[in-house]
Amino acid sequence: MNKFTQAIKNFWQDEEGLTIVEYAVAGALIAAALVAAFLNLGDAVENVINGLATTINNGG
Repeated sequence: MNKFTQAIKNFWQDEEGLTIVEYAVAGALIAAALVAAFLNLGDAVENVINGLATTINNGG
């Protein structure tokens, strides 16, 4: 086997790169979940503040 073929074979069998990809995918999923959670939290806080403002404006 020549060096290039051996290098390709070693690269294909190396699982360390796969682990890095798995961590990257997991990190992206966690980041997406956090963004969704904070967007929902922001909407909830906005609704509470608007409710308080309405109550104050109506003589509460």
